[in-house]
Amino acid sequence: MFTLSDFDFNLPPELIAQTALKERSASRLLEVDNSSDPARLVDRQFAELPECIAPGDLLVFNDTKVLKARFFGQKASGGKVEVLVERLTGERTALAQIRASKSPAAGTTIKLAGAFDVTVGERVEPFYTLHFPDDCLTLIEQYGRLPLPPYIEHDPDATDETRYQTVFAQNPGAVAAPTAGLHFDDALIARLDARGVERATLTLHVGAGTFQPVRVENIAEHKMHSEWYRLPQTLVDKIAATRARGGRVIAVGTTSMRALEAAARGAEAAGRQLAATTAETDIFITPGYRFRVVDRLVTNFHLPKSTLLMLVSAFAGVETIRGAYQHAIEERYRFFSYGDAMLLTRREDRA
Repeated sequence: MFTLSDFDFNLPPELIAQTALKERSASRLLEVDNSSDPARLVDRQFAELPECIAPGDLLVFNDTKVLKARFFGQKASGGKVEVLVERLTGERTALAQIRASKSPAAGTTIKLAGAFDVTVGERVEPFYTLHFPDDCLTLIEQYGRLPLPPYIEHDPDATDETRYQTVFAQNPGAVAAPTAGLHFDDALIARLDARGVERATLTLHVGAGTFQPVRVENIAEHKMHSEWYRLPQTLVDKIAATRARGGRVIAVGTTSMRALEAAARGAEAAGRQLAATTAETDIFITPGYRFRVVDRLVTNFHLPKSTLLMLVSAFAGVETIRGAYQHAIEERYRFFSYGDAMLLTRREDRA
């Protein structure tokens, strides 16, 4: 049984990428080839990805769009408040985290960004309901700030507003980017198309809980945050067609993987085939999990002791990931959201 300490590692702080590279596909790519034991590690450039994928394989992208979800505000009493919108629940309502010296009571009015007032409604642990005076999305995009991850130490600027979104972002609702997708630019996508690689999208709105630390040594006791996702019928059809021709399903990012595996697990439990669905998931993938859909994974390097590190360890093998991360540190790869990427193959495929 694995514990939290099994997923710890020492990362030199200077390897935490603070800014995005000028060109999206200029990042590095560590290919982890599980066909041998130990796994073979191949240092590449991300621009080489098309050469690593076979024609007829299917790439699945998360097309969520990051909201300008962070606000600084003030209560009527003068107290300062920081608000992070977690998700939109209606045209004029949202759930949010609120940081204040004293928890606001229902009915409290908060002025956000010095521009408009919101009213605090009922508590939906660990969030508060906020009532906006007008359309939430319009006000958020006009007055909010981009919620960069806590380990990025500069305030968001115009470059971040472009580079912390994927080029295929379409559906607003996330408070963190699906960062594996940040490496793809239009030219790289065109090369994948020319190679005969198929593409499809789903939507999973990444919540702030993606940065929530695991606080229990027994990881089985950890409770995952819940996130909203949608699998369209076009994606389900493309997965079926990929399987029929012997191709592989490649998730771009852990968010795409979580949505695919959550939907497949739910369908299996109901005794049916994978189908189009809109649902919530709090799936927690740890070593020992049986993967149902995803064959390969494009992903960034994740935080020590994080649920995402547990996920990739379950996928590629605990010792394989330990070795790959040690190699990445020795070779000075860049880590986390603005960092470099890995291409992993599911452990069971080694045979």
